[in-house]
Amino acid sequence: MTTPSLSRRAWLTGAALTVGGAAAGALPTPPRPGPGTGPRPNILWLVSEDNNPYVGAYGDTLAHTPTIDALARKGVLYRNAYSTGPVCAISRFAILTGMYAETCGPAQHMRARAHLPAELKTYPEYLREAGYYCTNNAKTDYNCDVDPKRIWNESSPRAQWYNRPEGTPFMAVYNHGTTHESQLFWTTPGRVTPDMVRVPRYLPDSPAVRGDIASYYNLMEKMDGQLAERLRQIEERGAADDTIVFYYSDNGGVLPRSKHYSCDEGYRTCLVIYVPPKWRHLAPAAPGSVIDTPVSFIDLAPTLLSLVGQATPDHMQGRALMGAHAGRAEAYAFGGRDRMDEHYDFCRTVTDGRYRLIRNYLRDRPGAVHDAFAWQMKSYQDWERRHLDGTLDADRDRFFGLRPFEQFYDLHTDPDGVRDVIDDRRHAARVATMRRALDAHMLRVNDNGFIPEGAAAEGYYPSRDSQAYPLARVMTLAALAAQRVPHNVPALRTALGDANEIVRYWGAIGLRFLGKEAIAALPAIRQVMVADPSPHVRIAAAGCTAAMGEGEAAAHRLATFVVADANAKPVRLQALDTLTYLGPAAAAALPQIRAAATEADSDIKVSARYLAARIDGSYTPASPIFAAQPIGEGNKAILPPPAL
Repeated sequence: MTTPSLSRRAWLTGAALTVGGAAAGALPTPPRPGPGTGPRPNILWLVSEDNNPYVGAYGDTLAHTPTIDALARKGVLYRNAYSTGPVCAISRFAILTGMYAETCGPAQHMRARAHLPAELKTYPEYLREAGYYCTNNAKTDYNCDVDPKRIWNESSPRAQWYNRPEGTPFMAVYNHGTTHESQLFWTTPGRVTPDMVRVPRYLPDSPAVRGDIASYYNLMEKMDGQLAERLRQIEERGAADDTIVFYYSDNGGVLPRSKHYSCDEGYRTCLVIYVPPKWRHLAPAAPGSVIDTPVSFIDLAPTLLSLVGQATPDHMQGRALMGAHAGRAEAYAFGGRDRMDEHYDFCRTVTDGRYRLIRNYLRDRPGAVHDAFAWQMKSYQDWERRHLDGTLDADRDRFFGLRPFEQFYDLHTDPDGVRDVIDDRRHAARVATMRRALDAHMLRVNDNGFIPEGAAAEGYYPSRDSQAYPLARVMTLAALAAQRVPHNVPALRTALGDANEIVRYWGAIGLRFLGKEAIAALPAIRQVMVADPSPHVRIAAAGCTAAMGEGEAAAHRLATFVVADANAKPVRLQALDTLTYLGPAAAAALPQIRAAATEADSDIKVSARYLAARIDGSYTPASPIFAAQPIGEGNKAILPPPAL
């Protein structure tokens, strides 16, 4: 084995490093000649799951993360790093492809399977063409039809970079599930105890909440130790001098109102990059630097390619953070929330690192959309129980209420994001600028979010047909709908007769928002509910008639979509989702809902299970909607331990 030039202690602790007697901050030594096309760095990605920056290097004094802290001391820390989606598969699609998931619908919906055209190559394909040996250990979950065996040299829990042919540079990904949300379904004791933690202003200060926060810190410490083992492996095998190390978390989270949601906590992540002295010319800044400019995980694939000397392909939508083709710093990072497992939502958001604008297109949906998997956390159960009991104050109860079309937060003065200052005149110019930036971004990436899941226009190429998907016109109509003002009824009713399915859909959605205030449009909406050729439009129209007072008839109509015969999963989920908000009238569809609750598809099953429990009155926040039995100590093996 080659003797490493860096001591193990220096590698793992971030102590001062030297190369050829020069201090680590000195000018880099020119790269040594290498085989093939010349010397190229190895790249190691250390990925954790569901983490906000509960990390010492980010200023958290309660965190015990010595490995990440050491990387930051000798590397570069990005203070304002964000995932493109508030959940793993949506974010991972963007990381893999360099494209926002909403560019290639239905990839923006959690647990969908989008088609990725073969010509839109993923970053491991580009790297393999450049001579790299690419391994993935082991999570895929890309929310699309990419075959991992095709794009990686190895992709499995046994995949290891050191299996490469001698002299071949490697790119290795290691995913650590230690901090995944499922690990908060039970208590993890450790250094941090519940009495030590700070409870965010939006959460109740309760034993259940404090217990989950303390467990989160202890899981972070455990994960940090696993990263140390990965780095030790690199050191012991003599690859440390040539390996650029990235540490990041795949999305924000995972405490309540973080993962899955469009609050800042859903997107804010960690990103630390260490470049060894030999390759310092590729680094974006000196060792120990902190970069405050917002960066997005849409930038990771272009950054990888830049490190190996390749320009960003045309289809990729980010910019390289470092390397030969580093791009100009961006002012904003963008994100979105759509279907999260069994329930639909539609939010878009933009941040500059301090301010966050959130846009909620589904005005009649609450902030707290029940997610059966996440609700296995005791803190979620406790929070909702207190909401149902009426014991929460306004800041803590707001999560369960309806949202305005737009929200705006100053996260420096209000880090917990509980004071919406959208109407504060002091922020008017900034709000207007960020609105324009968000609109321009959605047009630039051809955002598929306005297309009902499963509609013909959905997808990378179909949605680029401006006749099938007139995005600018639909965006204007959806914003009009979200105003929820009666004088828009004529325009929304006119939209019901449009030749375009998506325009008709948003006309019906806008009338649903108005409910009885749009009663003059009821005859037209009844006709659409019965005769429109699009099932998505008929479902939206049924929800509209229910909002206008005809709930039982709407439920009977929606029940026909719930049954499996000839109805695709998205259609059935849309019908179940609409029934969820009908209230007692949904009981008219209870036989079909109960039948769906026994099916194999997880999303259909848990959506129907939750709805049936709400209808028959058996629901409590602790109801085992996701699992037949509550998750507990006896069935911890949701995620395998990471292979070292």
